[in-house]
Amino acid sequence: GQVKVFRALFTFDPRTVRTFNSDSNWWKGTCRGRTGLIPSNYVAEQAESIDNPMHEAAKRGNISWLRECLDNKVGINGLDKAGNTALYWACHGGHKDVVELLLSQPSVEVNQQNKLGDTPLHAAAWKGYSDIVELLLNKNARTDIRNNENKLALEMATNAQSTLAYVTVIYLCFTRTHSNAEEYLDDEDSD
Repeated sequence: GQVKVFRALFTFDPRTVRTFNSDSNWWKGTCRGRTGLIPSNYVAEQAESIDNPMHEAAKRGNISWLRECLDNKVGINGLDKAGNTALYWACHGGHKDVVELLLSQPSVEVNQQNKLGDTPLHAAAWKGYSDIVELLLNKNARTDIRNNENKLALEMATNAQSTLAYVTVIYLCFTRTHSNAEEYLDDEDSD
């Protein structure tokens, strides 16, 4: 759940660096699953510790950092202090490419609730990201989960910023929540 980040003094490929025990002049670096040696004078001595690097990548929409985390086997369903997953943060931030990459991972937990009871679907619906709502629903995100305020993702969509996103989110969630949605949608009295 934690990595140390060193600042590269020169441009070189490996980004995840660990000390190499037998010689302090060389460091071991891992990038995209490949490991190699890096001269120690290519990296700054001071290291910054980052808790939950996958969460940080997802929050920032940094797809290359996220891929590096996945390549280095960082846990995909790890929870931060608020109980959020990387998928939650990607959905909250509207980072569709990050959401797609996370959803392509076989072990990703789509319905994980945080400490407030919100799921990634709650976050995407609340923010009005209809394209992300659709991605989540296509991966069988549950529409019947209520958060700690007793709200469904469908009810969270009322805060969506744009009217089109709001209508799309409501439609997507509604059709998944109600098995007989066609009955409501085909009502002859509606406009």
